[in-house]
Amino acid sequence: MSRIRIEHRTTYYYQRPVSFGRHRLVLRPREGHDLNVETLWLEITPAHRLVWARDVYNNSVAIVDFTESAAKLEVTNTVVVKRTLPFPRQEPWEPWRIPLPVSYDVLESPITQTYHWVSYPDDLTVVNNWLRQFPEITGADDAEAMLMALCTLIHTKIRYQRRDAKGVQTPGQTLSLGTGSCRDVATLMMDAARAMGLSARFVSGYLDCPASEAGRAAMHAWTEVYLPILGWRGFDPTLGEAASLKHIAVGVSLHPRGVMPVSGMYSGTASDHLEMTASVKIDRLSSS
Repeated sequence: MSRIRIEHRTTYYYQRPVSFGRHRLVLRPREGHDLNVETLWLEITPAHRLVWARDVYNNSVAIVDFTESAAKLEVTNTVVVKRTLPFPRQEPWEPWRIPLPVSYDVLESPITQTYHWVSYPDDLTVVNNWLRQFPEITGADDAEAMLMALCTLIHTKIRYQRRDAKGVQTPGQTLSLGTGSCRDVATLMMDAARAMGLSARFVSGYLDCPASEAGRAAMHAWTEVYLPILGWRGFDPTLGEAASLKHIAVGVSLHPRGVMPVSGMYSGTASDHLEMTASVKIDRLSSS
């Protein structure tokens, strides 16, 4: 078991006081058999009212209504989480290996089918043409092995480039540029998996890594794919490896826009906004 403290600070600066519309914060880590939230402090300025809710993906979301104007909006989320190894693995009935093409349970299909819809349909032909270059992917007969190979392939072919601009590149843009941020390659892997008939979703969260320990990290992103028997399996194409205990999920969504850590509106012009800064710092605490 291990305990860590995560401090995530996001600050928006404006050239004059502006009023803020309702904001949506996706900042509370997802709890489960491998992670529990011990404490959470959410500090927000200016003055506001806040309520917690569960969205359609079961993410824990803070809904914030501001009660005064300001030239700076700051959100600081400090959370202590406890991580434990997954429950002892007990192999289910055979086959443990999930054959391709995947056949989803008819009772689950109304949900799994939704996660088949590609986020960027205009890029589907580009993605399919790219995949056809790699018969080890398109000709595979083991779903999880194929996904790990796809994850490694994207990691090899797309050079990581941190981007501070809003939004994500489309899969076609990422393939054309040959570069992308973590959210760009997660989107590419998500739509590539969907193109092959698999249910996939976008994950936003934190990565326990040297950059986070130094306080110079940002939010991380990866992909989860749903497989019969095995459930949701995480793959991180930025690192070229499967998701592990160092991946701390905060939110999941059908589309990358669904799990922006801070989203909302303000009154004024585009020129009123001066700058946005964000940082993530992780500290290791003593285990109990």
